[in-house]
Amino acid sequence: MVISNLPGFYELDRTSRLKILKEQVNLTNDEIKILENTGGVDFNIIDHMVENAIGVMSLPLGIATNFVINGVDRLIPMAVEETSVIAAASHAAKIARHTGGFKAVTTPQIMIGQIEVSNIPDINAARIRIYENRDMLLKIAAEKDPMLIKVGGGPIDINVKIIGDSVKPMMVVHLLVNTMDAMGANAVNTMVETLGTYIEDITKGTVNLRIISNLAIYRIVRAYATFPKENLARAGFSGEEVVDRIIEAYKFALHDPFRCATHNKGIMNGISAVVIATGNDFRAIEAGAHAYASYTTGYRPLTTYEKNENGDLVGSIEIPMAVGLIGGATSVHPIAKINVKIAGVKHVSELQEIIASVGLAQNFAALYALTTEGIQRGHMSLHARNIAISAGAVGNEIDIVAKQLVSEKKIRIERASEIIANMRKSEKK
Repeated sequence: MVISNLPGFYELDRTSRLKILKEQVNLTNDEIKILENTGGVDFNIIDHMVENAIGVMSLPLGIATNFVINGVDRLIPMAVEETSVIAAASHAAKIARHTGGFKAVTTPQIMIGQIEVSNIPDINAARIRIYENRDMLLKIAAEKDPMLIKVGGGPIDINVKIIGDSVKPMMVVHLLVNTMDAMGANAVNTMVETLGTYIEDITKGTVNLRIISNLAIYRIVRAYATFPKENLARAGFSGEEVVDRIIEAYKFALHDPFRCATHNKGIMNGISAVVIATGNDFRAIEAGAHAYASYTTGYRPLTTYEKNENGDLVGSIEIPMAVGLIGGATSVHPIAKINVKIAGVKHVSELQEIIASVGLAQNFAALYALTTEGIQRGHMSLHARNIAISAGAVGNEIDIVAKQLVSEKKIRIERASEIIANMRKSEKK
């Protein structure tokens, strides 16, 4: 019987934790060895990153090629387990190279910290009193992070809004902070927690939550690329037909939330892979992206598609991008630091532009496949390798089995097992 009540587990060293796990869930010696393999990362780093650490859960790390972003060639690291993601992004970037690649721009790195206030006796007058004390509040917040001020960032403004019903309204105070090259969660959270007491004094209300918002509407990256029609002919469709079909597919997502969810998921296939590879918070980016898609009128695609005067396809993306190069795993995890170096990133705006461009490339690649040969052909061809491995193929067997699965159009694990068995039987003869 497994016992999850383990007093002092967090105080144990790694060997002791693994010993307890082995006893509790009957792990084999081989399984323990797998957990002990940290992929070259010092376990002391891992142990300080999370609680009760026992090892690492690795993702495949690959490089997306062919990207030109704002005139600069980029090799882009992507950490992702889904087959065909990196290949699709690279292929899309290759097509976009014909017209100069991706163009991208960012806004200043402004994050929002929220302070929730309730039980205010004169809420509309209290709102004005906060604006009266704006300079004092910004000064207090700035004192909490002098280093951020030194590099040109820090709190820049305060906004106040009243939400809820007329019977029991609630006030939300927004502190706007320029976080520069940091994602900024720690700095912003410290500032709004400090301001809570002062907000209570000013409003005579009760402060509850004080926390950063992941809907970073002031921290936006925008990118576009042109995909020439003469490079889009495929599967019996002319380039002009493909352009029209992709635009129709975009309109489908624009008007149908069921399709839009999958459309935006395809964008995040690429975005999250780069975010993870660079040690940033992919959960924050995912939350912010989907919230932004719903921010105005309904749930909408994060990309758009249209024709230019030449009839070529022009894709664009607009998305909040709260990533950083300072602090968090980006500054601690050795592989994340290597990946930032591979991408050639010096400033956070460059990282944002790369991530948005990959998201657009990923989405275009998905629509290109969906509107022509179908998503399964390319995806399942690559997926066949995973099936072969799952069936027990090793070494050269993997590619041989995968190739036969694709040729037979039977990409199933039971068929892979049969092929492996037949191969090995023939070798013994």
